[in-house]
Amino acid sequence: MGLRENITNPFSKWMDGNAPEADVVISSRVRLARNLASFPFPHQLSKEKANEIIHALQLAINNKKTRAAVGPMELARLAELTPVERQILVEKHLISPDLLKTREEETRALVVSGDEIVSIMVNEEDHLRLQCLLPGLQLEEAARICALLDDALEQTLDYAFSEKLGYLTACPTNVGTGMRVSVMVHLPGLVINGGIKELLAFIPKVGLTVRGLYGEGTEAAGNLFQISNQVTLGRSEEEIVSGLGTVTEQVIARERQARQQLYRYRRDALEDRVWRAYGTLRYARLLTGDETMKLLSDVRLGVNLGFLKGPTPRLLNELIVLTRPAYITKMAGKDVPPAYRDSLRAKLVREKLKDLPE
Repeated sequence: MGLRENITNPFSKWMDGNAPEADVVISSRVRLARNLASFPFPHQLSKEKANEIIHALQLAINNKKTRAAVGPMELARLAELTPVERQILVEKHLISPDLLKTREEETRALVVSGDEIVSIMVNEEDHLRLQCLLPGLQLEEAARICALLDDALEQTLDYAFSEKLGYLTACPTNVGTGMRVSVMVHLPGLVINGGIKELLAFIPKVGLTVRGLYGEGTEAAGNLFQISNQVTLGRSEEEIVSGLGTVTEQVIARERQARQQLYRYRRDALEDRVWRAYGTLRYARLLTGDETMKLLSDVRLGVNLGFLKGPTPRLLNELIVLTRPAYITKMAGKDVPPAYRDSLRAKLVREKLKDLPE
């Protein structure tokens, strides 16, 4: 599938709900920050040098060894995409909001595989941000795929590396392995019973951080949170992956316990909440983006607890992207007022749910 088809298609492989621990963990991501030797960091790059990096990466991904390691990938400059298409890439978690914070779109680019498991941001904070995104709790597998891509590219590209410090990055907090690992988790049980406050206080004490739906500087929506490592220097890649995996297992246990307690002691209230959410999604004529995320969270909770049949985890994950503003704007073919967008969002959700059981 080409990049244009990827943008049109709301589904990405990370949305597949048939994955380990998928009732709590929506996706696992591993990201490696890499820079090319003899080039200034992106904030000091000239357009000429930035284009040289894009050209060098194009040659590297076309290399036979790279294609053999991770399959074919496509490169596109942001200037080749419309503002709406760029925002869709953010909503699909293929690029960060920071990649869009410059007017020099021609100096920034994206590389993506057909299944969207592997992607590379070019000239964001670092020259390259290699990413692997998988459904459920699959941190070790994501790290393995990212390492394959990293090793293949390094056969062609000359990375900035220090024997003492490790990989050199624009931000000191990424120096060393340059690795950031994260999981997107759905925590409605802990939010409803108030346990989320204790969790948010615990996470930083073990060297991790909690962010919103689209990473740093964004807010949580639909009870979805990203948990990631803070330290990259002085720890091996294996230790970083293992550390987040261990904490994630604890989070999963806490969330499942919270859900079971809610269902045991507040069953009527919980079922009423879930069925009201499902009914609203099936029949509402106007839905705001925030309201939709909250309703999808409640429906997902009912599906995970087993008393609501019909909506699949894959469909619910897909609706996260389908109901975001950029995708609705693309479907409309033009910018539309918020009220009309709310109408289109509600219609889209009704269409997706109409053939499911009452």
